[in-house]
Amino acid sequence: MKEPVYIGRNPAAKPDLQQLIHAVGLGDQEAFAAVYDAVAGSVLGVARAVLRDQAQSEEVAQEVLVEVWRTAPRYRPERGTAINWILTLAHRRAVDRVRSAEAAAARDAKAALLEHQPAYDEVTEQVENRLEQEQVRRCLRTLTELQRQSVTLAYYRGLTYREVAEALALPLGTVKTRLRDGLIRLRDCLGVTA
Repeated sequence: MKEPVYIGRNPAAKPDLQQLIHAVGLGDQEAFAAVYDAVAGSVLGVARAVLRDQAQSEEVAQEVLVEVWRTAPRYRPERGTAINWILTLAHRRAVDRVRSAEAAAARDAKAALLEHQPAYDEVTEQVENRLEQEQVRRCLRTLTELQRQSVTLAYYRGLTYREVAEALALPLGTVKTRLRDGLIRLRDCLGVTA
């Protein structure tokens, strides 16, 4: 029986990855090409199993093989086989990519949620406004009739002191005094500190 003749490398001969990784660590580009040929499919498979996206799997596989080129001097055969080292790099890189994507999605979801939430609680704001309005009405009832009319015309209708005096047919000085006295009583009633 004749033995087959192979041109180039014998396809049945598996490269010794441990020796190749050592050569890659010394900067041997041909050794890296041999490592690439031997493990690229497996690295892509591990990445694809974790990521389930072809494009991202290809990116991760490329990153892992670049990492093999850069970190080959750190490979320690006593810690495991070369293929296990490379596939561990691939698995870690793929898991990191998944975690990064999940973190980005969580950040985006949180940002979207914050954009859609009102900056304040509208119900609480309305209740507080009503309570404040009721307190102001209660305090206005403690004023004299002239003080209440002066404050109402000046602060709720926006009239000037002179216009309030004309509307009430009173001297300007009297209106100013009543307004001042009324505002002081309101301040005290509302508990506002000056």
